[in-house]
Amino acid sequence: MTEAILLVGGKGTRLRPLTVHTPKPMVRAAGVPFLTHQLARARAAGVEHIVLATSYLAEVFEPYFGDGSSLGLHIEYVTEEEPLGTGGAIRNVASRLHSGPDEPVLIFNGDILTGLDIRALVRTHRTTGADVSLHLTKVTDPRAYGLVPTDDTGRVLAFLEKPQTPEEIVTDQINAGAYVFRRSVIDTIPTGRPVSVERETFPDLLAAGAHLQGLVDSTYWLDLGTPAAFVRGSADLVLGRAPSPAVPGRCGDRLILPTARVAPDAKLAGGTVVGEGAFVAEGARVFGSTILPGAVIEPGAVVTDSLIGTRARVGEWSVLTGAVIGDGAVVGARNELRDGVRVWCDARIPAGSVRFSSDE
Repeated sequence: MTEAILLVGGKGTRLRPLTVHTPKPMVRAAGVPFLTHQLARARAAGVEHIVLATSYLAEVFEPYFGDGSSLGLHIEYVTEEEPLGTGGAIRNVASRLHSGPDEPVLIFNGDILTGLDIRALVRTHRTTGADVSLHLTKVTDPRAYGLVPTDDTGRVLAFLEKPQTPEEIVTDQINAGAYVFRRSVIDTIPTGRPVSVERETFPDLLAAGAHLQGLVDSTYWLDLGTPAAFVRGSADLVLGRAPSPAVPGRCGDRLILPTARVAPDAKLAGGTVVGEGAFVAEGARVFGSTILPGAVIEPGAVVTDSLIGTRARVGEWSVLTGAVIGDGAVVGARNELRDGVRVWCDARIPAGSVRFSSDE
């Protein structure tokens, strides 16, 4: 296998305001755009040629990655004029592939952080003679996902949309968002209209008697679709819980990027990242959080499991837990922001305006 398609066209609406100015795959996780981790892992598995299927804010990808040579890759870019869904996006870039009809093509969703053994998925595809092979993972509560039951040999039996009742939960195996397609199968996807591989392509192939193979790989897996998950994923990369050859430094409790400044008595832990040009001031405490480039954490502030956007500012003695602060926003001194709050880009919260406790 030498080719892959990465689906990076989504708007990332669940991640807003992080994705107001930045497409989801380009939001920084462990100091680099998340897409960098996927590209590096694909290269480590032997992939040489990658086509990025772009749509939302498509213009930001190529200036950053160029032709991919810095990563040892050849990268091409194809932009959808109108959103085409996962299947439509795959079909839309097919003309850029060089593989023969029976050769395998790796396909990744652009928002999954995983420790999948990519080579093992390709081996399974080859040895079983499958038309499509899917990475499956097991989850404790599968109600939010599409279920993929398999037989004793791993052959896929059905694709079941999100179950609504306990009786509908026939397996804990879900589609984990990485596939290997036989090249010729890609050409059977309809052109010129939106197509979902999950709801249309895979069920139609199964109904037509195609061989769809599942590989259950229960290593690290995380859907980065929500702000809380994205922050956790970045921290796990820094801590070494999630594997990536693209983390720009040694794994540990913290990652401080070049040109970032951290006061000697500030405390950083839990996989915290401090981006280029950011500043963490005296007495501040930051746990399990991502501080994007140019952001400022003022003296005495406490930031936990949060993401602070580019050039944003958190005022002195403010306390943030599970918060997302958009690019350029300012949280004034002595505010308390908790549990899923999102402050939009360039917003201003005056000092002492939001609290969950007395001001005494």
